[in-house]
Amino acid sequence: MTTHPANLPAPPSAVRVEPKVAQLATGVALLDADLRLMYLNPALIESLGLAGMRYLGATLLVLSPDAEFLAEAAQRAVHEQRLLRLRNCLLGMHAGHQFRADVSLGPVSAGVLLEVHALASVEETAPDLRLSASLRGLAHEVKNPLAGVRGAAQLLARHLSGNAELAKLAEIIIAEADRLTGLADRLLRADGATNLAPINIHEVIERVRTLVLAEADQTVRIERDYDPSLPSVQADSDRLLQLLLNLVRNALQANAQVIRLRTRIDYGTPLATHAARLALRVDVIDDGDGVPDDLQPTLFQPLVSGRVEGTGLGLSLAQEIAHEHGGVITCYSHAGHTVFTLTLPLGEPHG
Repeated sequence: MTTHPANLPAPPSAVRVEPKVAQLATGVALLDADLRLMYLNPALIESLGLAGMRYLGATLLVLSPDAEFLAEAAQRAVHEQRLLRLRNCLLGMHAGHQFRADVSLGPVSAGVLLEVHALASVEETAPDLRLSASLRGLAHEVKNPLAGVRGAAQLLARHLSGNAELAKLAEIIIAEADRLTGLADRLLRADGATNLAPINIHEVIERVRTLVLAEADQTVRIERDYDPSLPSVQADSDRLLQLLLNLVRNALQANAQVIRLRTRIDYGTPLATHAARLALRVDVIDDGDGVPDDLQPTLFQPLVSGRVEGTGLGLSLAQEIAHEHGGVITCYSHAGHTVFTLTLPLGEPHG
């Protein structure tokens, strides 16, 4: 017997879809301007267990029990005319066909194009566990060299007391050695807990700016576009510093000449697992080479890199830190204009 979702409007007229879309292993859906389903490709129909069901014209409840969250993200993608990525979403209306997936939503002429990238099972993610063990081993090995770097920088600072500019650079080395030692200690602890406290996000960004300017080519320009009215955010200052350093250094490695650091307040913002009533947004905008199209769907996964010499760990670590704070990083990119956006909830518990 055919099953029908309740209270469906009449199905929309047929939508012309490229034959290749129907053959994709990736789940794809097309939503109209009212965010109702106009098309689902066979891969998504199978994943959701919708074979034999009438779903055209249905709301997003057919795709996810958290339909409101998906709808807010789709509306934002249309409003901002950019691609949004949601991490670890629960999809499926039937218990036997529910699964976790990363979802991309982008504006198209007909409405919104939605792509579903199912997350790996526990068995398939076993290499990530081995990777974590390797990182802990690396953390153990780097602590002694860091202590030597810090000691050398302290000696330099004493001899450079008459040169304020060079003494400041020595102090930066000491502060970074301390921060990296703290990160190593956190990796070696079983809990890996974040040290949350009220922080001024602009103080963290200014530390990032100072560090990057000290290592970047003199032709690189880093611009500020701050909202001075931003409140404090509950966060681990060192962890956020690591996250933002990774994003800005990523821009440098993409041959950016101008990097703009922008802060804003967002309202009703989709995060990894929910929509925040009030959120803090940090945009890292650059004019570099951009992220290759084939890497964008897996950009935040471990060991994914667009550079031959890259480790593929920087963006994965950045996203992990964002999730620790209840936030998310998204990316919109084409050659000459890339925006990495960190969004953190304000005034909400997370853990």
